[in-house]
Order: sequence, then C-alpha cells, then structure tokens
Amino acid sequence: MDPIAEALLGDATPDQLARIDVPGDYLAAYLRAEDVGMFAGGADKDVRRSMKVGRVPMPQLAPDEALVAVMASSINYNTVWSAMFEPLPTFAFLRRFAATGGFAQRHDLPHHVVGSDAAGVVVRVGAGVRHWRVGDHVMVSPAYVDDQEPGTHADGMMGDEQRAWGFETNFGGLAHYAVVRVSQLVPKPPHLTWEEAASITLCAGTAYRMLVSPLGADLKQGDTVLVWGATGGLGAYAVQMVRAGGGIAVGVVGTEEKAAALRRLGCDVVVNRHDIGLAGTAGDADHAIEIGKRLGRIIRAETGGDPRIVFDYVGRSTFGVSVFVAARGGIVVTCGSSSGYRHEYDNRYLWMNLKRVIGSHVANLREQWECARLFSLGRLAPTLSRVYPLSEAADATRLVQTNSHLGKVGVLCMAPVTGLGVTDPELRERIGVARINPLRDLVGTHT
Repeated sequence: MDPIAEALLGDATPDQLARIDVPGDYLAAYLRAEDVGMFAGGADKDVRRSMKVGRVPMPQLAPDEALVAVMASSINYNTVWSAMFEPLPTFAFLRRFAATGGFAQRHDLPHHVVGSDAAGVVVRVGAGVRHWRVGDHVMVSPAYVDDQEPGTHADGMMGDEQRAWGFETNFGGLAHYAVVRVSQLVPKPPHLTWEEAASITLCAGTAYRMLVSPLGADLKQGDTVLVWGATGGLGAYAVQMVRAGGGIAVGVVGTEEKAAALRRLGCDVVVNRHDIGLAGTAGDADHAIEIGKRLGRIIRAETGGDPRIVFDYVGRSTFGVSVFVAARGGIVVTCGSSSGYRHEYDNRYLWMNLKRVIGSHVANLREQWECARLFSLGRLAPTLSRVYPLSEAADATRLVQTNSHLGKVGVLCMAPVTGLGVTDPELRERIGVARINPLRDLVGTHT
C-alpha cells in the first residue's frame, strides 16, 4: 500500500503526513492520446474501450497548488465526453493550456487524467499557499481559474483562462492523487463520508449558480421551476434547491423508477416525458411547441401558472420545449447539452414574451462555499446512488453514458470501502442517514 494511503487510513497526524515521501507515480483513470481516433466510424462510442486505469507519473507542484490524496471521486458527463473524444479530444485543451507557459506546460502529456469531482486530504501545499494546511479535509471545485486575470475578480467564472479541471486540465480527480489550485478547495462537510462529499461540487455547485445565485435565475419563494432530467446528477440537486428555497419543483423523468426517486426527493409535480409525447428528441420547433402545450397544461393544472424558471442541461431534445413553456418574462437557464448542443426553437416565443436565456457554467468559489454550507447544515443532501472502485471507473462512466443511473455515481479512490471520512458522527446521527442518502437504497452499491 502507498505509505501516504496507509497513514491516512491509520489516522496519521498532519506532521506525520508531512514527513512521508510523495510517491513518484500513482494510480489513475486516464485517456491516451494514441486512442483519439479509435471511434472513427463506430456506432457505439463505448467509453470502456478508451478509459484506462494504471499508474502515471506524479507532477511537480506549483506555488499556488495543493496535492490532494483523493479518497473518492464521482462521474460527470464531461468525463463521458472526454472518453468519447467529443466534441473535441481533450488533448487539444491540454495543448492550448500548455501554450500559456510556466507550470501550465506540465499538462501537455500523452495521457490525460480525467475527473472533475474529488474529496480527500491535503498532503502537500505549494510555497505560496497561506490558508490551507496538510491534513485538511476538502472537496475540490472543478472551476480552475486564473487569479491574475481582471475578469476573475468580478466573477471567478468570467476570466478568459477559466477551465474545467479534469476536463480542460490534466491531473483530475479519478485518481489516488490530484493536483489542484488552492482556489478550488472547499471544506468538506464533517458529517459526510468521502464518497458522499465527492458527489457534490460539480453538480450541486453548478445547480446553485444556475438557480440560487443572482448570477443565475435568482430563485425566490413561490417560483415554479421546471427541471428536466430531474433525477440526474444536476437535476436531483436542482429539485432540492427549489424546495429548500420555497419554490415549486416540477420534475421531468423518463421511467417510473426515476419518478419514484423524484418523489422521494420531495418534488411537487412529477411528469413522465412519455406522457407528453417526448420519447426521444423534440425534433423541430413545431413538434417542440406541441409537446410544450401538453406540458404547460399539466403544470398549470398542478401549480396554477407557468414556470418562471426552466432548468435545462439536456439540450437538443428539450430546449425548444423549454423556451416555449417558460412563463412570460421567464428564464431558461442552461449549463450543458447532454442530448446534443445544437438547439432548435421558435424565437417568437422568446422575444415576444420577453423571456431570457441564461448560460451558466460551474460556480465561482463564493458560490461553492455557500452551497457547501447548505450541506453542512443538513439543508441539502448528496444524491449518490451507486459506488464503484477506481479499478472499474470505466464501467461507472459507461453507466452515465447510457443514462442508466440515478443521481450521482461515486468512485472510491484511496478509500478502500464506503462509509469512511465522517468526523462529526453526532451531526450525522442528528440529520439521519436516510435523509443524507435519499437515493442510496434505490440502487445497490457496487463495492
């Protein structure tokens, strides 16, 4: 066993951790540049063919970085894109980043360690780090920002050099170690396990910015919010945030199993997409309007009005419906396009009804800390449903690729089993394990 892993599992002190040598290589899930063309002409771009798990060299640490021993990570759709080499191979991102010079040059390698979520322990800090120490328990935000850019100081997501860690950078979270800028670090809620905490920052942080932040939809009490893909990684957090903020959550899912999970999350109105005629894609704008009329009738009957906010990360198959069904003066907030990123909609329903489309991407550090506080207070719960070992990271990614999952899919990295990492068991007991894990017993673990 890695001496640092052994020390962490043996409750070593920070001083003891600092005295142990960092290994020269480590275990990671990664992609290879030589495989970029492997899916050319293929019908099923099965990510189990492209994702590898093996040892990679340990990079040098920059002055503003930390080395985190990753106890657990989770799967996000950007890892699916990475492993399919779509819409562009991520090696192009790494080359572009390396061209900025300095320590960025480390990222241009023939392998790409992927993963944009992590929870673990700080085991080294760079010479310029002031507010973090070896031994700190942390979660990692995927927002990789440059604090020397002026745009960053208005909003961390507005710098030209802002990147998604583990997608547009190397040394990501699906590994035993991760290299992160300390501006990515967020304190881990003490009552959560490693795998629970590792399911939070990308999806919950993104949903928080989209819905709660004044930079997003600025959710208020009484707002009706339509959430597409409401039991997915993003959607399951969105439903909780709408409920916690006094809104009315309307969730759309594709199966009765997911509808049952959505009711467990407390969603006010549950709609099966098949009941509105949306079996696949909404197709052209006229078809989207017909689906929108059916959906609108259901929402008005249940809530008394149209949704002020539509939460859409699904993209091509739903976006035309989103624009149509949003209330007059309403907002469609989007952060992705898992079903395709070229959308078709009837623009008359946007401009003549004074609706807005807001593009949103991850969350700045303040938003991440505010979101994490809600978890620490027990106001939000992880949506973890299933956990895989790192050796099966490709299978976990395939589950998300085929939309066969609920909520978040976790991956154990240095942690050998689930259930570790809780430092406030009294709080955990007070909140209750069932409340902390609303989706966990709906799907068995894979550890």
